[in-house]
Amino acid sequence: MAILLRLGHCSRTGYKMELPGLAFAVWMFTCLCAYVDGYPSGKVREACTSMIPCHGGSPQLTPEHTITVNGTEFKPGDSIEVHLSGPDFEGFFMQARDAEQLDSPAVGSFILADRRVSQLLTCGRTKNSAVSHTNKAKKKHLKVYWIAPRDAPKHVQFLATVVKKYRTFWVKIPGPVVSQPSALSPTTPLHTTSEAMSTSHPVSYLSKPFNASGCGSTKFCIRSPSNCDPESASCFFLSFQQEKSSVFIEMSGTSEGYLAFALSHDQWMGGDDAYLCVNEDHHVHVSSASLKGRSPPALDSENALEDVSWRLVDGVLQCSFRRSIHLPAYTGRFDLNASYYIFLADGEAGEGGLIHKHSRQPLVTNGMYDVTGLPRDIGGSHSPQLIKVHGALMCVAWVTTVSIGVIVARFFKPVWSHSFLFGKELWFQVHRMLMLSTVMLTSISFVLPFIYRGGWSHQAGLHPYLGCIVMALTVIQPLMAGFRPSRHAPRRQLFNWFHWTAGTTARILAVVTMFLGMDLPALDLPNPWDTYTMIGFVAWHVSIDVLLEIHSYRLIRKVEVIEDDRVQILQSLTSAEAEGRLFKQIVLSIYVCGNTVFLIAFLAAINQI
Repeated sequence: MAILLRLGHCSRTGYKMELPGLAFAVWMFTCLCAYVDGYPSGKVREACTSMIPCHGGSPQLTPEHTITVNGTEFKPGDSIEVHLSGPDFEGFFMQARDAEQLDSPAVGSFILADRRVSQLLTCGRTKNSAVSHTNKAKKKHLKVYWIAPRDAPKHVQFLATVVKKYRTFWVKIPGPVVSQPSALSPTTPLHTTSEAMSTSHPVSYLSKPFNASGCGSTKFCIRSPSNCDPESASCFFLSFQQEKSSVFIEMSGTSEGYLAFALSHDQWMGGDDAYLCVNEDHHVHVSSASLKGRSPPALDSENALEDVSWRLVDGVLQCSFRRSIHLPAYTGRFDLNASYYIFLADGEAGEGGLIHKHSRQPLVTNGMYDVTGLPRDIGGSHSPQLIKVHGALMCVAWVTTVSIGVIVARFFKPVWSHSFLFGKELWFQVHRMLMLSTVMLTSISFVLPFIYRGGWSHQAGLHPYLGCIVMALTVIQPLMAGFRPSRHAPRRQLFNWFHWTAGTTARILAVVTMFLGMDLPALDLPNPWDTYTMIGFVAWHVSIDVLLEIHSYRLIRKVEVIEDDRVQILQSLTSAEAEGRLFKQIVLSIYVCGNTVFLIAFLAAINQI
């Protein structure tokens, strides 16, 4: 897996999560401050000041790589040969700076010795003042030439950031100091990696798992499923406990990759304050992060978290840390004494702790909460309420009203032809009522995802396209019925054919659309339960349909009695009709009960997510 080198100026400025087109959940983390996307191409100009890769965690303290030069003196215009060498590394970033002011801009310019492994970058106003890698291929050595400028400081020191892999890197490795001939020795001590980057806090190992004691009384807790035990492998748990001017946070869940939570001003991911516990080679890294749309994650290099502890046993990841309620020096971090929506997510982590998009929609609280206020013990939902209602209404429409309406129109026309309701045949009134209910339910359900998304969803695959076709056919059916020819009109057969074709097509596409929608992240019913249940419903409907077809065929054969006595024929017809009516009514009752069971199962599953 490619290692994304995120070299960015990680100053403590704010950030804003954006939602490009959609919304997850999704959870993507970027660097605080002047952020730059990190890529193996090495084009990381925004790293000119800090030279810090925004990979999260802390840099290594003891450099393994060295910088050497072919001379210690220079005059303006001179060329100095510079070498960077050591164990295999994938990325690097090199500059020359004033040795007495290492925070000052880069000085001088470079010339490449091998364009296959290195490239020139422009930092500030100085062209070609930095060098970086061109790809992530492993390398042990590189050579460049530094050209001294006319206004060069008296002492110049070479600095390099080296990335061995995503979380193994060194920042500002100090190289040799070169001086102009008349210059005195530098008065400022040289900075080392440990001096420049000692921002991490001690990390310890949790000796025992978390528990839910204090939830709702002394701690603010979020649990999924509700009231689950954080010692259980199936429980996702997040708690906040205020201790004077700080909050102690515990997070637990089943994950071989990472757990994360975020504080948000709305129920969309974007512009949020996030915290992650990432499992890398059976070691857990805890870090704060920023979210920005669907960009790959970039964790904060400077960590404001204290008392960090973690535990990883039997696939259950647990971590805890302390954070100050107010962090004025970190403008990317929210104050904890305000109300927010809270997201809780998990997912896979790749090589070097690089996290991937969460496999399912994050758990989101149903309201905004102040974690430092009144202790609560709450749950959340992996599916937004509008999407839940969308799924529920579609289930009512296409599992019950349509299916029963079709059965009534197809098999109960002769049974209920002599019964009337409001001046119309009973079968027709029942059929029309059920179908108009379907149109109403489908229309309401159809607009809900657009309200939730704020437009079209480009991440939902074929589901929205098929849904639009189903919606169009659903509206066409009653419009077509409004122009229905009379029973004996010549075009009645043509109408019947079109009416049946449009209705059957809508039902088939609706089932396919429901199959696709049940596994979308916004709903994501339990697998494989949802698939088997939907297959069971289709099989149930088809079996009832076939049973009634067979019964109708046998009934027709039974009354085809060739006898000369007309009274005998009428008696046979009357007896057959009575028998058929009773059988069909029993089957219809069983069918309605069965559909109700399937509907309750779907609605219960939707309510649980």
